[in-house]
Amino acid sequence: MFVDYLFLPFDALRALENDSWLLANIFSWLFIVIGIVAFVYWMLQLKKYDDNNEEDKSISSHSYL
Repeated sequence: MFVDYLFLPFDALRALENDSWLLANIFSWLFIVIGIVAFVYWMLQLKKYDDNNEEDKSISSHSYL
C-alpha cells in the first residue's frame, strides 16, 4: 500500500527533478515562505503588545520566580 499508492506524489516529484529543479522544490519554497510570513506576523504581534505595555514584566509575575 505504501510503496504502490502513498509514495506516488514523492515519485512524481523525484521524476520532475530531472526536468525542472524549481518545480520539484516548489513545496519547500512554499513552506519556507509560509514560515517567514508567520514569523514576521508573530514578531509584529509581540511588538504591538510590548508597545502597549500589556505584559507584566515584574520579577514576581510568576510564582516560580
